[in-house]
Amino acid sequence: MGQRYAGIDIGSRTIELVVVDETDAIIESQERDTGFDPMAEAKGMIEKVSFDRIMATGYGRNLFEISFDAMTVTEIKAHARGARALFPDIQAIIDIGGQDSKAIALFDNGRVKKFEMNDRCAAGTGKFLEIMARTLGFSIEDFGPEALLAENSLNISSMCTVFAESEVTSLIAKGENRREIALGLHASVIRRAAGMINRVSTDGEIAFTGGVANNPCMATLLSEKLGRPIRVPEHPQRIGALGAALLAREAD
Repeated sequence: MGQRYAGIDIGSRTIELVVVDETDAIIESQERDTGFDPMAEAKGMIEKVSFDRIMATGYGRNLFEISFDAMTVTEIKAHARGARALFPDIQAIIDIGGQDSKAIALFDNGRVKKFEMNDRCAAGTGKFLEIMARTLGFSIEDFGPEALLAENSLNISSMCTVFAESEVTSLIAKGENRREIALGLHASVIRRAAGMINRVSTDGEIAFTGGVANNPCMATLLSEKLGRPIRVPEHPQRIGALGAALLAREAD
């Protein structure tokens, strides 16, 4: 058996593990909730696979480095490497996860040219959408598809999670259509994401990564807002782990 390289992305909501071989082919992958003890969850994951080297990324990477004597890489570099591996022609990446969002511009060789990050509040993240879905009585899985069925979009003026939740509750009390409120909420997140992308990159294809990319409404609205092709991986939440695994191999 040839060499095997693992990448683990320890995020605020989930942990992803990807193992690649010497040809960069994915041979194993796992995903589980981060829980209250991320290192215990990570240990349970890595004990189930075999690898010759592992690299960690995500908000828990530094603790993983200490706990398991592993190499680490920033989420920015990991997502850049993973996204370019799947989509060689992309010029930018928008990564929206549970607690933060990032816009990344790339050089032609795939290296990071410029990036912008929102990690100071829940606005524009998966947590924001999760809270809004619950307020409207939707599951997070149905939130995007239901929003796409709306005939109109209601404007949501606040992006602060607390104020937006109050605004949504008020709209429900007025008898407004839930789907139209949902579409308005998605549109408000997209305005924020599009602004981030436009500040770092103005043309070319964009890869949409992170768990929020599983929401079909987000990808549809983002493409319409930017007028640029949006590429969504089959498992967008695993791109950071894939990039870390590929960088682990390249560390030879």
